[in-house]
Amino acid sequence: MSDSAPALTVDRRVDALGALRILPDETICAILELLSPTDLGRLSCVSSVMYIFCNEEPLWMNKCLSIGGSIDYKGSWKKTALSRDNLCKDTAETFHKPLTFDGFFSLFLYKRWYRCHTSLSSFSLDNGYLERKEDLSQDEFSLNYDGKKPIMITGLAETWPARKKWTIEQLVEIYGDTIFRISQKSSKKVTMKFKDYVSYMHVQHDEDPLYIFDDKFGERAPPLLEDYEVPHLFKDDFFDLLGHDQRPPFRWLIIGPERSGASWHVDPGLTSAWNTLLCGRKRWALYPPGRVPAGVTVHVNEEDGDVNIESPTSVQWWLDIYPHLSDEDKPIECTQFPGETIYVPSGWWHCVLNLETTIAVTQNYVNKSNFEFVCLDLAPGHCHKGVSRAGFLALSGHDIENVLNSDRLNHPEVTRKGDILKSPTEIYDGTINQVFSYDIEFLSQFLEEERNHYCSAWSPNIYIGQREMREWLCKLWVAKPDIRELIWKGACLAVNVEKWYNCLLEICSNHKLPAPLDDEKLPVGTGSNPVFVISDNIVKIYAEGGFECALHGLGTELEFYNLLQKYDSPLREHVPEIVASGFLVLENGSHKTIPWDGRGVPGAISQLYPDAIGGISDDSFSFGVFRKMQTALKGFNVSCKNIWPYLVTKRCKGDIFGKIREKMSQDDALNLASFLGVQLRLLHQLPLPPVKNKTHFDMNQIHFNKRTREFNTEECRDIFVENSDIPSEWNLFADSLHASKRNVRRRLEQWGDPIPAALIEKAEEYLPYDVTHLLDIVKDDHGLSTSSGPSWIHSDIMDDNILLEPASTSSSSKRAPEDGPVKNGLNSLSNGIGGNQKWIPTHIIDFSDLSIGDPLLDIIPMYLDVLRGDTPLLKKFLESYALPFSKIKDRYAPTNGRLEESKLNRVSYRAMCYCILHDDNVLGAIFSLWDELKAAVSWEAIEETVWGELNYYQQSLSNKPN
Repeated sequence: MSDSAPALTVDRRVDALGALRILPDETICAILELLSPTDLGRLSCVSSVMYIFCNEEPLWMNKCLSIGGSIDYKGSWKKTALSRDNLCKDTAETFHKPLTFDGFFSLFLYKRWYRCHTSLSSFSLDNGYLERKEDLSQDEFSLNYDGKKPIMITGLAETWPARKKWTIEQLVEIYGDTIFRISQKSSKKVTMKFKDYVSYMHVQHDEDPLYIFDDKFGERAPPLLEDYEVPHLFKDDFFDLLGHDQRPPFRWLIIGPERSGASWHVDPGLTSAWNTLLCGRKRWALYPPGRVPAGVTVHVNEEDGDVNIESPTSVQWWLDIYPHLSDEDKPIECTQFPGETIYVPSGWWHCVLNLETTIAVTQNYVNKSNFEFVCLDLAPGHCHKGVSRAGFLALSGHDIENVLNSDRLNHPEVTRKGDILKSPTEIYDGTINQVFSYDIEFLSQFLEEERNHYCSAWSPNIYIGQREMREWLCKLWVAKPDIRELIWKGACLAVNVEKWYNCLLEICSNHKLPAPLDDEKLPVGTGSNPVFVISDNIVKIYAEGGFECALHGLGTELEFYNLLQKYDSPLREHVPEIVASGFLVLENGSHKTIPWDGRGVPGAISQLYPDAIGGISDDSFSFGVFRKMQTALKGFNVSCKNIWPYLVTKRCKGDIFGKIREKMSQDDALNLASFLGVQLRLLHQLPLPPVKNKTHFDMNQIHFNKRTREFNTEECRDIFVENSDIPSEWNLFADSLHASKRNVRRRLEQWGDPIPAALIEKAEEYLPYDVTHLLDIVKDDHGLSTSSGPSWIHSDIMDDNILLEPASTSSSSKRAPEDGPVKNGLNSLSNGIGGNQKWIPTHIIDFSDLSIGDPLLDIIPMYLDVLRGDTPLLKKFLESYALPFSKIKDRYAPTNGRLEESKLNRVSYRAMCYCILHDDNVLGAIFSLWDELKAAVSWEAIEETVWGELNYYQQSLSNKPN
């Protein structure tokens, strides 16, 4: 029999995919990632090619990581994902040998498979491009490298215990049950027990393996901190001035297998970093600031400046992109060996690939060399963030022409290609030089001058919070007087402090206040408005939210202080005393002040509100709280960038509670809780101002979307509902609740972790269909709505708005007899508190967020931020508060012949609903304070844990005789 020709292999793709065959394989894989595990299982049965696509391990790995949480790896990602969703039995029989098919070819899938199984032995050699030094002195480092270029340093870790103790075997023996955070390209937090992670490392074949990248390792395994120390070259860290809870993430334990690593990135906040390797080998590639690596895309959000970098995985870049680079385009490279420390300056791009299992520790820091760059990156806006990372590539169109026609460039040699500017580069002495200069004077020219740097929207991925950043600048100013010139430059970049200081000088001059001393040049506090301490006075300049918001903020505060005087409220003794108020106007480059006591329409702003002048008397508070709430709902904002309201008050004695919290005893805390109970009772009992406009907004009005900056009628059509069956004084607050409910899911999803995704899905179901049912409104015998009415609410009772004095100096420290009356919440003995107080509460400050609404809203920030969820302190607060949170009238519904309490009659339910509807992320605070609630499966469980005490309090008031 003659030999026959081999049979031709038929291409399965055409018949197996049908109409989908026109899609590239990478597109099909991207679509499959959107499907649920159940749908993937069904789709895998459709055809042989769909079976191949639906059983790819990278697909199931992404499904697992998208869920987040703790991972128990089952030997394959498909098995792990199905086990997590309880979609299969945990038996070997469930996962039989996978089917195989011939006749299907995919270069995309093959490359991915190859990257998952390749060996990295070819990357073991070092080309010596990166300079290496041993026994580097501080002076030499500061002169030649700090803030200038990277270097590999040997000998810094020779005395560390970690050099001998940090091996996989020893660590798993000691910390096997310790849970560490895993780094991956996922928005969800992923964790694993260390022993489970080590098991995963030994069996995995992933292109981008999971690796431990934990910034909380010091809290999870404190003895690890004793095994190393910060090298002497990097000990000067400005962030050390912040408390551990305030400073941004700065140190990480890094453990990963072969092929794992960090893809191309610039360190957060343009900080510098050092990285010491304890075992294994790492391959590094680096580019200078502004030189975006090939294959990397930088996205900068034009609204808030958030930076997002799209980069291939480390192994993919080295295998697919690096070989095609010309010599002049290749990065600085090196291989890091155990005991070596690499220094990465601010703004430098770097990519790391683990050639074998490695263990390392790294820290980011701020010092003199990078301080201004960090402050620049904290400033709001987007252009300067893009230029600092992508250089001229961040500029296009008009921006490029402006740069070319200006003196911004510090080098004449620039070539243009299409719409992209490219800087010539050259390599010599192992370093890359390019025309683009990472220079603070150059970069700062791209700041948006029109943006309010002090209180503009903060990028969600910014390196440090706004409150922490302001406090950090103040602490630096006090702690490092020898470098105040540098700190001032940084503060000008981050918060435009020079602008506000010039405003302050004019206010001080016109009101005969002392000129600010050098110690008083920087704003104090953590609020969103610039506040200065000048001798015995506090000067607050209203800047938050734009001019109209600032105007109504001052108008509301003045209206509130007037009512305190009018009704001679005892609360007056515990709020600041007003010295002056008005407007600061900038005209023709010079400032002038115009006094205003809150009444009428001042001439300086009458032209901005021509329709508001008619019918307003000179003695009415025309820009008070009710108009403030109307304006907030309406969303419009009068544009005015040269007028700033201001308020001058007497400086209250005492220290901010947030700064002395750790110094206070339990007796001090109980006394504070009692004090707050009395003061909030006085606030909530204060009569409301007359309602100038008792109508609410029409539901068909045009709505201004603050997020998209667009007007949209359809979006707001069901926000405002007819509230004719509720008392008019509740209308504005009710409308705000309806607006919050409409956007609740989107808002919770934006906040994300630590709010469990499963609970976000249930939020709308948990809330009442009509949120006005949350209000203190009942029907009388004639079916008419009755209410005790809303009250003034501070809205911001937090640890930076409470002042306390040392007991030895406080005029309030004298205690009344044991059986005497409680006055101002300071009678320790009669409140069941011992006599060991060191601190006496004296004042509540910052009423710029005053509003009208349900008193429960004041309990939320007070309990979560001031009392930190401490139930005994909440009980003490409630004892002094002594007001009901609703009418003492039962709301019952008959069920099966019995009276069953309605959930709306639970104060805890109302409080939990307000947490979900809150404009601020108070849910994040709840899940941080009660870590166990992250595993909760219902809002009812959270409600009972956090707010259950309110029900007992309400019941105790109900049982008291009238």
